[in-house]
Amino acid sequence: MKEQNIAKVYAQAFLALAKEFKFDAAAELTKFTEVINTSNNLENVLFLDVFTNEEKKLIIDDIAKKLKLNTGLLNGLHFLVDEKRLALLPVIFKEIVVLDDHEKGFLRGTIQGFEAQIPAAVKTKLENYIETKIGRKPVLDYVKNDEVTAGYRITVEDMQLDASIDNQLNQFKESLL
Repeated sequence: MKEQNIAKVYAQAFLALAKEFKFDAAAELTKFTEVINTSNNLENVLFLDVFTNEEKKLIIDDIAKKLKLNTGLLNGLHFLVDEKRLALLPVIFKEIVVLDDHEKGFLRGTIQGFEAQIPAAVKTKLENYIETKIGRKPVLDYVKNDEVTAGYRITVEDMQLDASIDNQLNQFKESLL
């Protein structure tokens, strides 16, 4: 929980940098993390304490140059290295995406179901329902979940709607007991 709170503060700082330097923090960090995720060796260099801060900064500089990342983002990444907080980058990135979505007026969430794909009409109906409940437009991704026998589970931030047969059977069982 402590790391989550720390990451949220850093995410807010990155978004402040983004406003000041006029760049899209979520988009630029997405490019940066995609590059890091392509190589285990690169992850090891950046996230393990085997290498010096200067070596880490040189690698970040090379990546930033190739991706043409904004100077403000580069300064923020250097600060994380100096403060020995670079290991929090994945959590900070998630927080930035959430905060950026809130700023843009929509939420991210998932729909879990038993089917390989959800019918478009059903997905639209669920998105509209969530929008009326929360007051913001959700962006819902579908995930097949073998634990759902029939129906759907929807998770949007801390709200969860469980309209699965499994949940209904459990509620019925609880009411009988």
